[in-house]
Amino acid sequence: MPLIEINDFSFKYYGAETLALKKINLTIEAGEYVVITGPSGCGKTTLCRTINALVPQFHRGYIAGNVIIDGKNTREHTVAELSSIAGLVFQQPENQLVTLNVEKEIAFGPENLGVEPVEIRRRVEELIELFDLEHLRDKHPHEMSGGEQQRVAMAATLALKPKILVADEPTSNLDPKSAEIILDLISSLNTRGMTVILIEHRLDLVSKDAGRVVLMDKGSIVADGLPREILSQDICQDIGVGVPKATLVYKRLKEHDIDLNSVPLTGDELAGLVKEASHL
Repeated sequence: MPLIEINDFSFKYYGAETLALKKINLTIEAGEYVVITGPSGCGKTTLCRTINALVPQFHRGYIAGNVIIDGKNTREHTVAELSSIAGLVFQQPENQLVTLNVEKEIAFGPENLGVEPVEIRRRVEELIELFDLEHLRDKHPHEMSGGEQQRVAMAATLALKPKILVADEPTSNLDPKSAEIILDLISSLNTRGMTVILIEHRLDLVSKDAGRVVLMDKGSIVADGLPREILSQDICQDIGVGVPKATLVYKRLKEHDIDLNSVPLTGDELAGLVKEASHL
């Protein structure tokens, strides 16, 4: 059974005139790294919120179809019940930081689930080391930079030991260096076996690590597949998705009958392909 199974799912917020999601069908297996992208307002965030049951348990509205997460139907299980399966990191980390310092923030979720104190302490120390938060241990979250807040929010989410990490544009308010640190952390979590679903516009930074890209537009999934296949399609530019620069160069060269034989996602890949082609 897939870890995530979304079947003919549609959703419209109360008071809205149009559907936020239209007949979504999506299956994600354990261990996958899936990037969901598309123009603003296409339904990416709503789709993310179906995975931890915020839709429909918190955000109410018209609903059709089903979302099954690790065998549990989100119509029948609360957000709290799914919190140890699907952890969601929001776009604005300060919105989910609720305690007085980093140590307490990481411990907050497990404490509320009744986890044994010894186990909570073990998780806190493990995550402080993993996210390089030792120097911030006693600091108030609102005294930290955006990148530091995002690391704390991720650590606090992972303290619940979820099977799935869902991150909703975690780099949108970060400088390029901080964004790279966060995305490298997410990639490393996936290599350790965690299922990752990432909403992201910075495809230059994430497409090389992702195993799959899901492209959305106007509440629907319009393309789904390997990053090199999806990002080289014209539909990406047609709907305004920021395709990696190396991929754009590849497409322009192909228009001039220069085929590099493989779609590059990074500058280094492009340079290597150009070098190979020049030796032919």
